[in-house]
Amino acid sequence: MTVKQRAAGTAKEPKLTVAEILEIFAGSRLPLRFTAYDGSAAGPPDATFGVELKTPRGLTYLATGRGDLGLARAWIAGDLDVHGVHPGDPYELLKTLADGLVFRLPPPHVMTQVVRSIGLEHLRPIAPPPQEAPPRWRRVAEGLRHSKSRDAEAIHHHYDVSNTFYGWVLGPSMTYTCAYYPRQDASLDEAQENKYRLVFEKLRLKPGDRLLDVGCGWGGMVRFAARRGVHATGVTLSTEQASWAQQAIAEDGLNDLAEVRHGDYRDITETGFDAVSSIGLLEHIGVRNYPSYFRFLQSRLRSGGLLLNHCITRPDNRSEPSARGFIDRYVFPDGELTGSGRIIRAAQDVGLEVLHEENLRPHYALTLRDWCANLVEHWDEAVAEVGLATAKVWGLYMAGSRLAFETNGIQLHQVLAVRPGERGDTGDLPLRPWWTP
Repeated sequence: MTVKQRAAGTAKEPKLTVAEILEIFAGSRLPLRFTAYDGSAAGPPDATFGVELKTPRGLTYLATGRGDLGLARAWIAGDLDVHGVHPGDPYELLKTLADGLVFRLPPPHVMTQVVRSIGLEHLRPIAPPPQEAPPRWRRVAEGLRHSKSRDAEAIHHHYDVSNTFYGWVLGPSMTYTCAYYPRQDASLDEAQENKYRLVFEKLRLKPGDRLLDVGCGWGGMVRFAARRGVHATGVTLSTEQASWAQQAIAEDGLNDLAEVRHGDYRDITETGFDAVSSIGLLEHIGVRNYPSYFRFLQSRLRSGGLLLNHCITRPDNRSEPSARGFIDRYVFPDGELTGSGRIIRAAQDVGLEVLHEENLRPHYALTLRDWCANLVEHWDEAVAEVGLATAKVWGLYMAGSRLAFETNGIQLHQVLAVRPGERGDTGDLPLRPWWTP
């Protein structure tokens, strides 16, 4: 008797196995080997990759988690294992699933048999792994979305993991934003240095200028600019980042030119900066706050000053900006992405003149490839530092993000703008782009 025949039978017939249920939803076209705790199996025995559901709790996570959330919960909690890939870089497995696995809801009478086979006890939600952030509606207790207190909590969740852990993943540059690869075979550190070079040149910075870097991370852009004679001020909501950056500035002998503050960018009181860089901050701002964000940054600039905004974007301007599922609950609580068109419109609407924009999408895929390679290389140390569950979160997140960039699910845009003078003048800007690509 086939799986479909059994599923269409009466309640007196034996229950479906976990593997048979999976075959129903996957149309019996599994691109990998699946095994379950009940002894059932599906998919090619000689498949390159495999997924093993180890516990009934894992089945509950899969049955009750929407989208990718159930899979992530089972994986992070240790109820699901994978074969053929390293947990620090499951990219090839995720690519295989994306290319060859399509789930479809079965007819109602088959669904009834599936529910009876699973059992009601597995359809009741249970507590998620402790690494998961609360749902958005419960985060109201931490403050209104994108208030200073709630933004600080969201940043703490993601960035205050461990500077040691970040050092293993990011490498010596301690730069957690898209690199800019001059060549396919360029190293990660070379590409990150090249990204700072690109931002520096686009902002036309020169010795003696003043730069404000909002959401400055570990101070990479601040130190790059200061080493070239620019007075650079950075600000970050992460205590771990600020502490590391302040120490690095001192060790580099840059205290006279560089400063990194722990705080909210909205608390910067100085004005008249020659340039403002925002590298990887807008994702945390919230779309509805774009007008106030660009208005504030414009107010920090002198007339004719330049602003560069570098952030992850969606490939269209219509999608819901809020992240869902795994990314929202484990990686970027309250994160929001939108298309470059909405970003440009928001900048223009406050009076900034947009000069240039470009998409660095392929570069972020390469960056994530190299971060995953670093995590794999330092896997044992990373697990000892932050725990197996957190290390798994990072491997899954970075490999999945790499796939999303490669398939144009998300993009990375740099937008360059200027604050015009009262009569619309922009100083001595050249007629053509002045930076080296």
